[in-house]
Order: sequence, then structure tokens, then C-alpha cells
Amino acid sequence: MDLNTPNIDIPFYQPAGDEIEVFEHAWKNRLPLLIKGPTGCGKTRFVAHMAARLGRPLYTVACHDDLTAADLVGRHLIGDGQTVWCDGPLTRAVREGGICYLDEVVEARKDTTVVLHPLADDRRLLPIDRTGELLEAPPGFMLVVSYNPGYQNLLKGMKPSTRQRFVSLRFDFPEAAREEAVLRGETGCDADLARRLVGIARALRALKDQDLEEAVSTRLLVYAATLVGAGMAPLPACRAAIVESLTDDAEVAEALMEVVAATFGH
Repeated sequence: MDLNTPNIDIPFYQPAGDEIEVFEHAWKNRLPLLIKGPTGCGKTRFVAHMAARLGRPLYTVACHDDLTAADLVGRHLIGDGQTVWCDGPLTRAVREGGICYLDEVVEARKDTTVVLHPLADDRRLLPIDRTGELLEAPPGFMLVVSYNPGYQNLLKGMKPSTRQRFVSLRFDFPEAAREEAVLRGETGCDADLARRLVGIARALRALKDQDLEEAVSTRLLVYAATLVGAGMAPLPACRAAIVESLTDDAEVAEALMEVVAATFGH
């Protein structure tokens, strides 16, 4: 497969640095990958892009504190009077030589993530206790995990011993020109709208430590551009797609809308 050949089936992704090269080399050399960065900065899109680029099936798991090992590995189910084993997404990825992506992995319970350890070292094994199987991951399999280090508290941080099992990439929000290119590529919006939305994001991100728990994500800018492209006026589109997603406080929302209004000249 020629990795430089464009493919309309590959999700759009605007590179920031050498992350594509790092991912490709990690996959070729059977190394697990950790991606850390703020919410909505493109981690999930990047993994989807790379899975399509490499021609591998992708299994994505949104981790949470109720996630069990059985949710990842699989369980016995009863149907039609018989018990049948059903693979979980991690097991399917191993069997098929695909990519298993665990989003916000630190949200999962510690006893759940233990099943990842033999897959995240040179053994590349997945023991399935309930079936007695010991699966050896084929060359095409890759384990990818992500988390937001700025959002997690100390109790949910990733242990250093776990981090050191992975090759790691640090993501952040794009610099202005690249973020504008992302908006144009994702939504087909014109350069002026992209510039204004990115300007709003940069202004609101400066307020993050004072008024907002989370910064404006590139994802929210894409939503706003999509709404404008569908015919909504910019101000209500930005309120619905950006402002109300950032805060529940009415006064803070109105302050944020002042930034939006100033940007669009209303």
C-alpha cells in the first residue's frame, strides 16, 4: 500500500508535526501508542485517519468508570437456550489484526486496564480466562490509548509504570493557520468564517483558567462552522455550538457572547 496516495475514504486530518510518521513507525514495529492532549484537539480523528491510512479495522472504546474487563475482552451470552461466547472490541481487534483505541483510558477502573499490560509489552498476548485461550497479537494489531492530562485529577492520572509501556505523542490545539485549515477541510467554510471562529477560540482559550473548566475545542468550532454553513446566522450558531457547551452560568455565557459579537461586528 502506498501511504502517500490520497484516498477519499480516509478521514480528513491536518498534520501538526511528525505524528503521522511516529504512528506509522510504531505500527510497523508493533509498539503501543499513547496520545495525550486536551478534549477536542483531534486525537480521535487522528486515530481514525491513521487506521484508514493503514487499511486496518478500528475498534474504539470510550472508557468510563463502569467499564469492566469483560466489556473489553468479551463474555458468555445466553440465547436460544445455549451459552455463546461473544468477543469484546479488544479481542476482535487482536483476532483481526486491527487497531484498538481506548479513549480516555484513565477513566477506566484499574482492574480493567490490567488486561492491557501483556498486550503493551513485547509479549503482545491477550489471555482470555473464560475460554482458556491465549491470543498472540498478529503484526497488524496495534493498541492505542489516549487521555487528557490537564483534566484528570491525581487519583485518575496514569501511573508512570503504565506510561512507560507506550510510545507517546503530545497533542494540543492547533496554531491559528492550521486550525483554520482544519475548519475549511472539515466543513468547506470560507476563509473569512474560519478566521473569525479561530479568533473567537483563541480569545476564549485565554479565559480558560479564570472562567471555564475546559477550553474551546476544535470540534466545537467545526460544529459552529457546520451550523453557519447550513444557514444559521453566526451569533446563534456560536451560542449553540460553542458558548452553551462551555458553561451553564448565564452571566458567563453572556460574557462569552460579547466576544463572539465583537468578532462578527454586531
